[in-house]
Amino acid sequence: MNNLIFLESSAIIDPYYLIIGASVIVILSFFFNMLSKLTNIPSVLMLIVLGVILKVGLDAKGITMNFRPYLEILGIVGLIMIVLEAALELKLERNKLMPILIAFVIALVGLLASTFVAVLILKQFIPDITDQQAWLYATPLSILSSAIIIPSVSALRKDKKEFHIYESTFSDILGIMMFYFLTGNIDPEAGQSIIGFSGNIVLTIVISLVASYVIVLIFQNIKSHVKLFLLIAILLLLYAIGKKMHLSSLIIILIFGLLIANMELFFGGRLRKYLNLKKAQHIYEELHIITLETAFIVRTFFFVIFGVTISLVTLLDIDVAIVSMLIIASIYLIRFIMLRITMGTDIMPQIYIAPRGLITILLFYAIPESVELKTFNPGILLFVIIGTSLIMTGAMILEKKRSGSAISKAKSIAVGSVKWKAPSIDSE
Repeated sequence: MNNLIFLESSAIIDPYYLIIGASVIVILSFFFNMLSKLTNIPSVLMLIVLGVILKVGLDAKGITMNFRPYLEILGIVGLIMIVLEAALELKLERNKLMPILIAFVIALVGLLASTFVAVLILKQFIPDITDQQAWLYATPLSILSSAIIIPSVSALRKDKKEFHIYESTFSDILGIMMFYFLTGNIDPEAGQSIIGFSGNIVLTIVISLVASYVIVLIFQNIKSHVKLFLLIAILLLLYAIGKKMHLSSLIIILIFGLLIANMELFFGGRLRKYLNLKKAQHIYEELHIITLETAFIVRTFFFVIFGVTISLVTLLDIDVAIVSMLIIASIYLIRFIMLRITMGTDIMPQIYIAPRGLITILLFYAIPESVELKTFNPGILLFVIIGTSLIMTGAMILEKKRSGSAISKAKSIAVGSVKWKAPSIDSE
């Protein structure tokens, strides 16, 4: 996206310096993750700060770089890995059907309501913005970041942790589908009606199921030790072909992830005899590791690049602050209403766990040039991401203190004991 201040290339950097720099960034990102677990400060914020520091260093050396050629490919791979990672986390168990359904409804209603309110705010404060542009710019700002949430909620109570995993996963997938539905309607002749879009989804689901079954059945019989990157290559190929056929390609990735994460459910009845569960489970475990590692790399470089390309001066703009704070306030007001209705009073710290992150950035980069808004200040994006991340950080720190205080209080209560003596029976 042009508004995000991409740098023009004016110098050739020694490739060894690039390797050193990339390696140091990955190492620092690893330690940021460890520090995040200790402090509850999202590693995202640390990576953005690292990007800002890197930008200062590059400016001091007079070095400029153009990141745009790499971002589109990195963004596509990032979307695929994030959706696959999220799908592999979803266990479709019967006793979890209701929590999954509640999380889905909250994610869907939250996405639609937050987007609608953000549209109203953008139209009020940004001149010359059309309805179509407002919806395109508001949608990324309304999507939860599973890339931030899932690692951050590991210390929460089990049911709350699972809720956040389900909700953020659904928010990512639904938000991405909604965004690409909106971009598909930019050209009136190429646009899709709701009926056409629904038919597209049904066709994509059918193709996805067939392809997923075939992939699992074939790959469980491959004896080579290097088959996992072959599997990822096939998924990338299916995604790209689906895009060219105007299918909802991310559904292909989602269905495959769900199927391989829940093989006993999908391979029921007569299909069970075709499944070698032990071998297929081994594929799932290794794929899960590779997906986590790849998503980690994508997240690392995206947030660092984001820090490099965004000017912090925009945060001092009063209009940026007003628009951003209104959007953030609407996010938590809508969230409070939904959680209060569905969960009652036990909504802490869930109400404050609503950060925006990688998906938001990726979709901003994906806004078509034909509808880019020159008057949109990218500082709004930075403000909302940092603001929601800081709010979540504060809530998680308070929750940790509250839980620690409750545990300490329970341990401080002395447990007494008395000697028990059997009652005697007096003889008459």
